[in-house]
Amino acid sequence: MNPLPSSFFPSFLLPLLLALPAAAPAQTIYSWTDEDGITHFTDRKPDHSEDVHVQRAVARPEAMLEMHQGGTRSEPIWSFRNRIHGPLAVRVWLEETVNVVSYPELPGEFVLPAGAERELVTIGALDARQSWRYRIKSESVPGDPSATHQPDRAYSPPFARNRSFTVGQAFGGEYSHHTPDARYAVDIAMPVGTPIHAARAGKVMDIARWFHGSGTDLKRHGPRANFVRILHADGSMAVYAHLDYEGVQVRPGDQVSRGQLIGRSGNTGFSTGPHLHFSIQVNRNMKLVSVPFEFEGQDGELVRPRTGLTLGYD
Repeated sequence: MNPLPSSFFPSFLLPLLLALPAAAPAQTIYSWTDEDGITHFTDRKPDHSEDVHVQRAVARPEAMLEMHQGGTRSEPIWSFRNRIHGPLAVRVWLEETVNVVSYPELPGEFVLPAGAERELVTIGALDARQSWRYRIKSESVPGDPSATHQPDRAYSPPFARNRSFTVGQAFGGEYSHHTPDARYAVDIAMPVGTPIHAARAGKVMDIARWFHGSGTDLKRHGPRANFVRILHADGSMAVYAHLDYEGVQVRPGDQVSRGQLIGRSGNTGFSTGPHLHFSIQVNRNMKLVSVPFEFEGQDGELVRPRTGLTLGYD
């Protein structure tokens, strides 16, 4: 008897800004009708003054991990592809097993390099004379679990040097900074459209730029924030979130320098008002954990974030 069809259910740790999945490919469409009655469509904003209809993109969360079955019916091989531009930790396990053996033995944890696809698991019957079945599941979290947080200097405030803004919620904030992923995050109040700059050099791991709208329903709005995730040299990751619709100015795989423009602030996702959510995270035991950090002050002094602090330069 052949094995029953297998299925998998990726787990994304969806609460606010944990392992935010990227938006599926989308774009804004502009259309207008000319004097001859011909309707034109384009993905670039027209520079003429004719009436233009704007159709915003409809974005949906997209998995960081892709999973495919290959091999043979009697010996299926499961391949996993990391679609982000940085390491991805993957946990794989079996459920509802009958007469099944796997190589390697599951549950198992793996780390896929940026963009890598690997054959990770082979399944077979423990006794080939008997029927067998199984269900395979997986979850993925960005970052290498062996990474450390060892910055060579304090972080630059994530905006232009001639600006200053107030920290609305700092480490341990009561509203939403009470879970491990966000305990050491800061929310910086700023108008929509404020230029956001990289607080530290690194590589853009993943982005989302096509979401619009916000709300306080964590399940619905949590994974619908536009963001930039940047991988640092020590393996830690910076998250810049709640960015504006089409407010991301970098692409996955880009190398960015400290102070480089990366986007515009907004009010998307799980949010009650315009602000930037900024945190430094590491992967610990398949969970994203925020870590304490300090900003660099105007005269090079170390500034620990606190609620009500005016951050930046005059």
